[in-house]
Amino acid sequence: MRVGNKTLVVLTALCLLGLFSTEIADTDFWWHLKTGEYVVSQRKLPAPDPFSYTADAGKPAYAGEEKVRYFNLTHEWLAQAVWYLVWRAGGFPAVVLWKAALLAAFCGLGGALAARRGGSIWWGLAAAGATASVAHWFAADRPALVSWLLVAVFVWILERERPLWILPLLEVVWANSHGGFFLGWVVVGAYAAGAPRRLWRIAALTVAASALNPNHVRIAEVLLAYRQSYLQQTLVEWSQPPLWGPPYGFPALLVGGAAVLALGWKRVKRADWLLFAAFAAAGLMAFRNIVLVAWLAPVMIAAYWPWRRPLPAIAGPLAAAGLVAALAAGVWQGRFFQLRAALWRFPEGAARFLAERRLTQPMFNTYEYGGYLIWRLGPVQRTFIDGRALNESVYRDYQKVIAEGGPARREILERFGVRVLVLNAFEYTTGTLYPLVLDLARGAEPGWQLVFQDAQALVWVRDPPAGMPVLDRSQVVDHLEAECRLYVERDPELCLCARTLGFLFLQSGDRQRAQRALGMYLTSPREPDPEAEAAYRRLIR
Repeated sequence: MRVGNKTLVVLTALCLLGLFSTEIADTDFWWHLKTGEYVVSQRKLPAPDPFSYTADAGKPAYAGEEKVRYFNLTHEWLAQAVWYLVWRAGGFPAVVLWKAALLAAFCGLGGALAARRGGSIWWGLAAAGATASVAHWFAADRPALVSWLLVAVFVWILERERPLWILPLLEVVWANSHGGFFLGWVVVGAYAAGAPRRLWRIAALTVAASALNPNHVRIAEVLLAYRQSYLQQTLVEWSQPPLWGPPYGFPALLVGGAAVLALGWKRVKRADWLLFAAFAAAGLMAFRNIVLVAWLAPVMIAAYWPWRRPLPAIAGPLAAAGLVAALAAGVWQGRFFQLRAALWRFPEGAARFLAERRLTQPMFNTYEYGGYLIWRLGPVQRTFIDGRALNESVYRDYQKVIAEGGPARREILERFGVRVLVLNAFEYTTGTLYPLVLDLARGAEPGWQLVFQDAQALVWVRDPPAGMPVLDRSQVVDHLEAECRLYVERDPELCLCARTLGFLFLQSGDRQRAQRALGMYLTSPREPDPEAEAAYRRLIR
């Protein structure tokens, strides 16, 4: 049976759309959505910040922090507005499909370029799949997706040398959608090196056009300031990527791309050398950039692979069958086309409680809940902190409140006039239980009363008004179990909270709860843990 190329392309596209149609789970998505709503409804930039009351608090922690703050508030306004309009048109399903379409187009353009330069559709299919193996780790609903797609579009246009006139126009869109617009300079610069004067003029116009944004050409200054920021350095996306860990495709593609360029060095175009060097350096500097290597390396491998032989006729039917099987399995297992928001991760009930009770006093919230609280309550109730990285000194104050305790905690809460706390209990990647939650449960922070709890959040109020029901502090223990169980059941890889709880209950002498928590941990996907296994065996004797 013969399978046409169009059939393979359509099946690949459907698989990519399914793969990238993951539920909305990113904590930053919510403040992006709210900012888009603000831009569309108010028709102005969100500066000064309308959603937190601490953005301008304290002295700058480093030179240029105020400029970085303005940049972080304004540089993605166009993409945020588009995201909001997509949501308004079709709700969360439309947002998920929008994200999937951007990522699928990113991988698809790499595949098309690999097929063009490799001379075979098989190179294109392999390249799209290789890029997707890394890109699916970054399937979050963020404006960064615009940067990745426009990198691919720029390379595609410059490879075909038409329509070059559109590059300055695209750069204007890019410069108002995401701070990665300087990658457009890198791409046009690589292709302009040694090229005819006409391409140099296009490159110059493209760079000049990028100044048409609220921050003009301040991007270099901001990137240098990021390197001085303690807050930015704590973010995983700005850390150096692991070379021997997930996503495993990155080191393989990095080495593979470098190897084929070295083997075919006499044939390699100057633009290919420059682009690969730039993207490899960017990927090795920051985890967030490894997707650039994942896109370019397969194209380079397709272009310069030294050994080529035709595939047998059976390859087409086998590939089609594999793609159909992958698509069916993804749909059957519920991993494809998750057209929803993962609201179980966010304080939906707590936000409703605050709105119904009209609690608008200054609020302290956990970092991961700030974005959702902005979406549900802003700007009436404003956050203490969120993922926009607006204030270095406030971030340090946040860490003291959540983790250190003592007089420093109380001084900070009083300084900001905090009267409401909205908290989750765990940092789920490490399994850390926030000391603030334990101190509140033990009564170590006088004046605070528990007024709401569900599996997602705890709400505490300082000296609650008359008539507001107060809950017994003992319910915090039930909450800890419920919150951790929710995460382990929904995302079993985030199971370290159960280990933390197990040993906490062991320490307090609650053997029944300890056995329950450690049993939940040990039946989840994890690394070998002899200490937890031994503790559990002692409990079940």
